[in-house]
Amino acid sequence: MTENLALFFTSFLIGISIAAPVGPIGVLCIRRTLSHGKLIGFLSGMGAASADTVYGAVAAFGLTVVTNLLTENTFWLRIIGGCFLLYLGIKTFLEKPADHAAKASQSGYLSAYLSTFFLTITNPMTILSFAAIFTGPWFINKTGSPLAMVAGVFAGSAVWWLTLSFGVGLFRERLTANHMAWINRISGAIIVIFAVTALVTK
Repeated sequence: MTENLALFFTSFLIGISIAAPVGPIGVLCIRRTLSHGKLIGFLSGMGAASADTVYGAVAAFGLTVVTNLLTENTFWLRIIGGCFLLYLGIKTFLEKPADHAAKASQSGYLSAYLSTFFLTITNPMTILSFAAIFTGPWFINKTGSPLAMVAGVFAGSAVWWLTLSFGVGLFRERLTANHMAWINRISGAIIVIFAVTALVTK
């Protein structure tokens, strides 16, 4: 029990540390929070957290077949993810801010979740990061359950996205349509840069 608890909290910190760097997913979640509210921003983050958990599970349970399959297809995964990211970046850049906050539908919630899940799951570097971490000195020769590791990763990632979306959401009411237009342009440009980098990197 003590071993599992220690593994959970260690994995919890790893989940936060992998989710926290502000990459394209972070920019996307911030922009969606400002445009559509805290819940959409949080669900976007949870899509990334779910993908992190999938890769964490693959690494924790030692599913080498899946790991090899992903690493062998790094090029195509990067191309698919980069193209989708490019589409989202251009869409964000050109999107005009609404005059009033629109109520998100169930399809809007699902789309927010699935889009970031897809972007994260097509990044093979995520599983390589988890594989490197879970074979490091913090986990090697540990006798605790892999489930504790996976649960910790998910909890840490979820807490980060909850904190980010609700923190950013506090500023939403202070923004004018002009502010939102510039946020869309800047966010879109940053996402496009990430997309181009993913597509041209060998």
